Amino acid sequence: MSLRPLALTALCICDPAAKVQAVQSLWAKQKDVVVLTNEVIVNDSAQTLPGRPELPHLIPAQQVPTRTPFTPEGLAALMHAVCHIEFNAINLALDAVWRFSNMPAPYYTDWLRVAYEESQHFEMLHTHLQSLGHRYGDFDAHDGMWHMCQKTANDVLARMALVPRTLEARGLDATPLIQTKLRKAATPAALQAADLLDIILREEVGHVAIGNHWYRWLCEQRGLDPVAFYSELAKRYEAPKLRPPFNKEARKRAGFTEAELDYLLGG
Repeated sequence: MSLRPLALTALCICDPAAKVQAVQSLWAKQKDVVVLTNEVIVNDSAQTLPGRPELPHLIPAQQVPTRTPFTPEGLAALMHAVCHIEFNAINLALDAVWRFSNMPAPYYTDWLRVAYEESQHFEMLHTHLQSLGHRYGDFDAHDGMWHMCQKTANDVLARMALVPRTLEARGLDATPLIQTKLRKAATPAALQAADLLDIILREEVGHVAIGNHWYRWLCEQRGLDPVAFYSELAKRYEAPKLRPPFNKEARKRAGFTEAELDYLLGG
């Protein structure tokens, strides 16, 4: 068995529970799976990537309503939004595994681990969402993360720069703000959600660190300055402008340098 085609197979699965099961099974049997780094893989199925359920409806990000944790429905909508992020994150990690050839073997096992941990996050959040009387798909969502995945499909360096260490790193900044609102709401369900986000934030630091590691490795291979080239990539691919406040402590633990943090702050 070869890892990268199996990752593509999991990516094509539409049902969230089946996708989670496939990823967790792949993680469990990884010692029996070979990593063929130079294998040429083509998505020859009729499936449009990524595989996902008919719901939620995907709408432009600016049309997604504001979510507040201070009502039962608002808390459910907020949990659904985070669930959607984690489902997307499974797909992003799987895509990083199958799509890019000729990377070192640890690159593929790193992103398989990310997919596995994101599947756990999705399960935790979906269980909590169900305790609130809802399921994944009950609220509208947007597709911004996958759009950037599509834009960077032809260059692993751009992918590492603009998905894990840009879009996913935004979660390091946003999560404490969400937790503050949840703890202010102070209902048992809101407080439980805040505790779940503690677990997720801790592991997301590691995911962003993986993105930082491979971005810098690729820059070194190509003789590029990581800070200066990031600015060029952000403009070329029209990455969203990152705005403060930034979770500097979490970003440092994820491997961002002082020069990169200065860049974020306009220094």
